[in-house]
Amino acid sequence: MSPTGWILLAVLVVLVAILVILVATQRRRRPGPRPTPADPFRDADTDTLRGDPRAIKPGDVVEVRGVSYAVRGSLHFSEGSWSWAEHLLDDAAGTKRWLSVEEDPDLEIAMWTEVKGATVVPGPGTVDFDGRRYNFDESGTARFTGIGTTGLNPAGTVAYQDYKAPDGALLSFERYGDAGRELGRGELLTRYELRVYPC
Repeated sequence: MSPTGWILLAVLVVLVAILVILVATQRRRRPGPRPTPADPFRDADTDTLRGDPRAIKPGDVVEVRGVSYAVRGSLHFSEGSWSWAEHLLDDAAGTKRWLSVEEDPDLEIAMWTEVKGATVVPGPGTVDFDGRRYNFDESGTARFTGIGTTGLNPAGTVAYQDYKAPDGALLSFERYGDAGRELGRGELLTRYELRVYPC
């Protein structure tokens, strides 16, 4: 082989080696799956010790202020880009309550009790009920899907009007589909008043 042939062969070998190195480097640089965004203020230690209220599902046991409740069913609501959950709880005596869990943007947990036979109706700015004045907070219409036993269809819509008293007490008027209006009285819970035991 002539000296020119040897030079061409050497250049070709060098080019192939460079190409192999470039391909190997690009494969190593390819990003893996992107990590999902995490809330930097979320207290992961509390979730580890007390259970994560965002993950409650039917069959779990939820302890609120020392009283244990079985989670019978869950409703997951969405309205635009906003979502929250409500869980039907049942204690050993058969008392039923609803637990709402939402992030707006901070975690807000409330325990709700249905008020039967109330004649109060939602007003434009305030509602007086049971010796307390509630101020209008928010209203809207949301879609929901249900799992477990909730007493409702597996999917539908709810129209709601929420009120809040200066001391933090809550009042909510809800109408599921074409059913009549329901009234619920609620109280906010701190994260430390709740413990979740997943099934």
